[in-house]
Amino acid sequence: MAKVLYGPMHLLVVGFKNPDFHGQIRRALGSAMEAGTVRLIDLRFVYKDADGNVSSMEASQLSDEERQRFGAAVGALMGLGAGGVEGARRGAEAGATAAAHRTFGMTEENVRRISDAIPNNSAAAVFLIEHLWAKELKEALRDANAYLIAEGIVTPEALVMAGAALEEAVEAAEEEEKRPMVAPAQ
Repeated sequence: MAKVLYGPMHLLVVGFKNPDFHGQIRRALGSAMEAGTVRLIDLRFVYKDADGNVSSMEASQLSDEERQRFGAAVGALMGLGAGGVEGARRGAEAGATAAAHRTFGMTEENVRRISDAIPNNSAAAVFLIEHLWAKELKEALRDANAYLIAEGIVTPEALVMAGAALEEAVEAAEEEEKRPMVAPAQ
């Protein structure tokens, strides 16, 4: 089989109330990138100050050539889903062209929509991160004819919500057990 070109991608959208940045996010992301566990495919950061003035920045670890290849790969996959083999061809061309014109990723229209959605004195960041640590696992799974059934990121907050839901279900079941059984009418 062909070698896996990309690891699994993770899209992360976060908001910041009254942001107070001191480089901690840059250092944490930089550490993961230096360790070779992740690669930053695209980052768009949008900040709206107290007066509603908007600024933004974009970053990527991809070179222009890699950006074009990645744009072509993403476009081909989306085109395949939308229009089969011919759609994949058209999608690859469109993705490579968009990446060549540096419009791959977040556009200025996206920045405007994000800035409209966040209040003054706040920020938002959209990260697209490639999990490099999982490339070998992805390749091994593909070589074993594995297919994806489900996937997701389990956050601590999700576990707290799951625990609360479980507790409610247990309490409801215990209450149900305490109720006297009523014999059916004859």
